Amino acid sequence: MSRRAAALVIGNEILTGKVVEANLPLLAKTLFELGIRLERVVICRDDLDTIVRDLDALRHTHDVVVTSGGVGPTHDDVTIPAIAKAFGVPIELDPDLAQRIRDHFGPRTTEGHLRMAEVPRGGRLLANQAVHWPVLAMDNVFVLPGVPEIFARKLEVVREALGAGAPYLSGAIYTRCDEGVIAALLARIEAEHHVLVGSYPRFDESDHSVKITFDATERGAIDRAIDETLRALEPGLVVRVVRAA
Repeated sequence: MSRRAAALVIGNEILTGKVVEANLPLLAKTLFELGIRLERVVICRDDLDTIVRDLDALRHTHDVVVTSGGVGPTHDDVTIPAIAKAFGVPIELDPDLAQRIRDHFGPRTTEGHLRMAEVPRGGRLLANQAVHWPVLAMDNVFVLPGVPEIFARKLEVVREALGAGAPYLSGAIYTRCDEGVIAALLARIEAEHHVLVGSYPRFDESDHSVKITFDATERGAIDRAIDETLRALEPGLVVRVVRAA
């Protein structure tokens, strides 16, 4: 069975619209390639108790949780204290991280800078040759910053830590169908063939009105689902078929 993942996006700036969330597409794509199913996304404000509550709900019901945001030096960066509280452990200053910060900022180093060296007891610091600043992991929780450029680099460390399972594959049928007409068919196909079926309507001048997608870790399951769907559709409604590569 595929591993199940959730994402916890932390930041008042997301909830107020000051910043557009940009990390979820990359996270979803990366997990999809690893054969991990992203099942839930929660966005919460920079509040310690709120983060604890949401994190506890996610980490106990999913195999993997990735957080984004709230790990800087300012007063509203409370993700690390929240993780420590959720796991019931104290926060400790990691000496290696602290020294890296002092080396980087030199005499300009402040207590705010050193906050970024605080780690919940028992946390694992993961890094590779391309990532100078490590990723904090606590059990099944991976803690990433919200800045998209840094998130992307650190996500590669998470990818290595998770390891690849059977990747999801995808096929599609482009149709001129009405969603309401094929809804029951798609529900049956998903249930009988154990594939994830998606239906995406278009309302523009495209050559199709509904794209039906079929996702699974087994190519044969996708092919069987596509074949049965094609048998149920009138040929004139099918624009083209894309098989899983």
